[in-house]
Amino acid sequence: MSLLKKGTKAYSIFKLKCPRCQEGDLFETGTFSFQKSFDMPQNCPVCGQKYFLEPGFYYGAMFISYIITGWFALIVVGTLILVFGVDWQVAFGLMVAAMAILFVWFFRISRAIWISFNVKYQPGTGMRDKG
Repeated sequence: MSLLKKGTKAYSIFKLKCPRCQEGDLFETGTFSFQKSFDMPQNCPVCGQKYFLEPGFYYGAMFISYIITGWFALIVVGTLILVFGVDWQVAFGLMVAAMAILFVWFFRISRAIWISFNVKYQPGTGMRDKG
């Protein structure tokens, strides 16, 4: 049984798909696109699921992003210093560079996690599933 199999929360989170039908994209552009990086459609283009369930809905995603980036920073800096013996200034600089590159991905994953907590997968709601 695969962790990233369609029908699992992990599938919609890591593929950045609609949590209801798992077919429509959550974001308008690709993951590492720096044009319209933060733009989401109002609804899923496949099943019509609203992506903004209420005003300020993604406020909770900020806390998830904070947790993800905090652990990422600790793991990267800790590994560089303790395992590879890198000087702390260099480790910190590499961590900042990595976080600058991965910032959009952290933002998107945090939103995908947040909406996946609130919307249940419903097989058969996508256009491809209907026939």
